[in-house]
Amino acid sequence: MLVHRVGKTKEIEAEIPLGLGRVQLVRESWNEPIDVFGSAREHHLELTLLRQPLNARACFPDHWGPHRFEPFGPMFLLPAAHRVHAKSDCRQQNSIVCSFTPESVAAWFDCDLQWTHRRLQSSLNIVSPTIRNLMQRIGAEIRSPGFACETLIELMAAQLFIEVSRLLAGIDDLEPAGGLPSWRLRRIEDRLSSDGPPPSLSELARLCNLSVRHLTRGFRISRGRSIGSFLAENCVENAKRLLASGAQIKEVAYSLGFSAPSNFAAAFRRATGESPRQYRQRVAPMRLSLPAKPH
Repeated sequence: MLVHRVGKTKEIEAEIPLGLGRVQLVRESWNEPIDVFGSAREHHLELTLLRQPLNARACFPDHWGPHRFEPFGPMFLLPAAHRVHAKSDCRQQNSIVCSFTPESVAAWFDCDLQWTHRRLQSSLNIVSPTIRNLMQRIGAEIRSPGFACETLIELMAAQLFIEVSRLLAGIDDLEPAGGLPSWRLRRIEDRLSSDGPPPSLSELARLCNLSVRHLTRGFRISRGRSIGSFLAENCVENAKRLLASGAQIKEVAYSLGFSAPSNFAAAFRRATGESPRQYRQRVAPMRLSLPAKPH
């Protein structure tokens, strides 16, 4: 199940059960930035109706490791039984949600759809006018039910997942031209997961047997973002993890390669909007009350 590490309020405004699963209009609010970990029991397709924060990102740790977070867009699919770790500064959202049981989805395929790295990445940001239009039509029908509402929604939901299935089945797992091969990306992620100060670009280039120029260009092609922003985000996440574990600010600063705690505090505030001390005070009660992370 999905475990929300911050307080959440959820209101289901309307719901219609289907043979494939169910559709819902959902209103949610959070008292802190979103931090969700776990897996959904059903395939979860969601179209958010309010503006999506630019820093919304998610990771499939069993496939990518714990440090690779990719942006997710206003329409996304979380496949059933695949652990996901999602983060966002969103505090309020209205959504149209379609949930499909794994058994009903399997009936659409001659064989099981393999969730490759690129299919998982693509599922976080589904860009399809056809699929978006179907979701919006389902939402409108739920809000104002008409004649044979349930039958019509059932037909649209079936078409919806066929369209999603076609979209994902058409995505192969080939590396993008000019991007880094998966073994080089794994070397970068393994180095980031190791203890000690974060690596420099020169160190990562040596690990990958590339020049810094080829490393930065290939990483941007593979991940759609600069390697500098990726390293900075990883540093902030490591700092949060260490602070939440109870480590002293001075200890965290030096372990992450900062020359002085004041430099670390300034960088942390620029990235998060709060000081390391404020962050630790905020998450300490939460850390004591959280359930154990699922394995």
